[in-house]
Amino acid sequence: MGKDLLKFPIAKDLFELANYILKYDLLKLCLKGPKEILDQTQYCQPAIMVCSLAAIEKLKEERPNVIANCVATAGFSLGEITSLVFAGALGFERALQLVKIRGEAMQLASETYKGGMITVMYGPESKLNFACLKAKEWALDKGDEYPECRIANYLYPHCKVVSGSESALQFLENNWKEFNLRKIKRLPVSGAFHSDLMAPAVEPFRKALNKSEISEPVISVYSNVDGKRYRDVEHIRRQLPKQIVKPVKWEQLLHVIYERSPDEYFPRTFECGPGKSLKTILKQVNAKASDECYSIVV
Repeated sequence: MGKDLLKFPIAKDLFELANYILKYDLLKLCLKGPKEILDQTQYCQPAIMVCSLAAIEKLKEERPNVIANCVATAGFSLGEITSLVFAGALGFERALQLVKIRGEAMQLASETYKGGMITVMYGPESKLNFACLKAKEWALDKGDEYPECRIANYLYPHCKVVSGSESALQFLENNWKEFNLRKIKRLPVSGAFHSDLMAPAVEPFRKALNKSEISEPVISVYSNVDGKRYRDVEHIRRQLPKQIVKPVKWEQLLHVIYERSPDEYFPRTFECGPGKSLKTILKQVNAKASDECYSIVV
């Protein structure tokens, strides 16, 4: 991850600065792994942030007008902090320190309360909310200290991600057909992110954020918590910590960003970071936006 970015001097500088701030070789971890270490959220989050910002530097070198004419930005989960850096609300160094604190706190919460996440495909006849309720009841009966099962990510129509305690997720895996769910798949993550099992991670991040200098964003930044644009600095301070335990309302956010009259100019979108998930999701949410979405390879 990040190999194609190293020929851009500023991108390389970001990795070197990140190594200094984090006190470990992030670039080596991105390029060579081992994967089981990189997959841990305390390492994965800084890696994704730095790679995403480095991809923006690549875009800036290759197509400077795109950056100059950008009108809005958004990021999925951790990517929201990256977007705030791009919009000038947070400095790179402080943002990376915040991501380090966020990642370590979420990793600790994951180790304290065993859980995970499942992608769920469903239809009009499905009973996803009822399935989550029954799974939570099952987990309680099985003695889970903190039984949890809830929608964590709204991705696109008929596709959501559920976070839960281990017993609850096992219940879903064993009984999904009873609730007319079409398909489920366990995600390779280390915890039940965007659920109440992450509650212990909120306060360390909130305290660090309150000590951070935040500026007014120079372009619109949209919040995962409600899909709406951040109004001001105080709004950022209030909303950003909530995002750790609140669902990512990504589908709703995309509707807000791309809502416009049929005859109005439709903007291009550039996806900067690992993977091409945005374009895939946009095909399901707004096909017109998907046609104008371009991925910056990292």
